[in-house]
Parts: sequence; structure tokens; C-alpha cells
Amino acid sequence: MNKQQSGFTLIELVLVIVILGILAATALPRFSDLSSQARIASANGLAGGLRSAAAISKATQLAQGLGSATQVSIEGQLVQMSGGYPQANNTGIERAISDFTGFTSNSAGVFTLQANCLVTYANPGTGAFTAVVTSNGC
Repeated sequence: MNKQQSGFTLIELVLVIVILGILAATALPRFSDLSSQARIASANGLAGGLRSAAAISKATQLAQGLGSATQVSIEGQLVQMSGGYPQANNTGIERAISDFTGFTSNSAGVFTLQANCLVTYANPGTGAFTAVVTSNGC
């Protein structure tokens, strides 16, 4: 009786393992840098949130006909304004944005994710504000 065996030879299995190893070695460096990109994206997201919170505060102030250095109420929070935008402190922009989870604040407009990975909100009180991302340490 002539029996035929089916399956893979040892050489074929080793070849597949080698090919998979080569593919894994070339793909690994692409995935190892994702954490840095995620931190940068998080900082950019917070900067966008700060800009939006400042714009909403300004719009609320204008809609209510208030002076540029008064307080506005946003979702039950009193936000201290200066030059038409929230101040760069814990009674201004921090109350306007309300949620900056993952970041720590120095209560002066600097939101830090980790060393040299931060977002700085500044309001000089002259009607212009900035939200700048520093991502060289992300």
C-alpha cells in the first residue's frame, strides 16, 4: 500500500519562521516611536483646547457686554479675564478649560506632561494670547 504523507517539511517551517522574523525586525522600529508621537498629539490637543476655551471666554464676554478685565461665568465657573481673554493662571484659563487630565499645571499658564513636553498659555493683557507647544522632550 502506498501512503502519501501531507504537511510541511522542516525546511519549509524554518523558512517561514525566518521570514516572519525579518518582517518583525523591520516593523518594530516603526511601532517603538508611537509613544512619543502620542505625547506630542496630546500636547497639541491641549493647546487646541486652550485656544478654544479662550475664544469661548472672549465670545461670552462680548455677548454679555462686559469689560475686558472682568469675570465671565462659563459652565458655573467664574473665569478671570484680562485684555479680553482668560488670565494665565488658576482663576483664568484653568477654570475655562476645566479638564487637563494627564498634565500638571504651575497655576501660571504652563501645563506639563513630562520634562520638556509642555504647553504654555500666555496672556499679556493686551488683547492677544498664545498657546505654544514645546515638544522637544516628548
